[in-house]
Amino acid sequence: MKEAGLSPAVVHESLLVRAIQTTQHALAEMEMPWVPVKRTWRLNERHYGALQGLNKQETAEKYGEAKVKLWRRSYDERPPDLDPSDARHPSHDPRYAGLPPELLPNSECLKDVVDRMLPYWYDAIVPDLHALPCVLVSAHGNSLRALVKHLDGLGDEEVVELNIPTGVPRVYELDADLRPRSHRYLGDPAEVSRRAAAVKAQASGSKSTSN
Repeated sequence: MKEAGLSPAVVHESLLVRAIQTTQHALAEMEMPWVPVKRTWRLNERHYGALQGLNKQETAEKYGEAKVKLWRRSYDERPPDLDPSDARHPSHDPRYAGLPPELLPNSECLKDVVDRMLPYWYDAIVPDLHALPCVLVSAHGNSLRALVKHLDGLGDEEVVELNIPTGVPRVYELDADLRPRSHRYLGDPAEVSRRAAAVKAQASGSKSTSN
């Protein structure tokens, strides 16, 4: 981002460690540790319900390979709900403290992530985009896919097949109405393709998710 001449005036990030550490590393490398950061659960990674934290072998043995693949890569099929008494449930996570019970996810599909991300886009990110020259969003595979779906107008099936490479900035140039004029990934194209392929492989790989 520094080499591309990008200087974020504000960062919007999730409450999960991976996004926070990514932001800290990026700002340190750009020698901009003072940039203000706004955090929200609405940019958190998708919550996989009863599959949360389980590896592929465990979930496939319990539910079957075909069902697990459907839950992971469909737009609107949720995995089984997580019981509120389970320690993995958001009600036991201090990052969700203060949220009304009806907002706590028992399980999410990608459609649910889109639905919870969009209010934050309109209420918090859009005002910053109108006021500031450059805004950075640090989030996760599914919350970023939700944002790209909105910006690019992707259909439900298109966004399911979208693989966003990990750790690679995706840069949008927006017009006055916040419609994309262009977008591109920063970095070596071969490395970007390799990382996108790795994300695609994860869809049938080891872990469903982790916080």
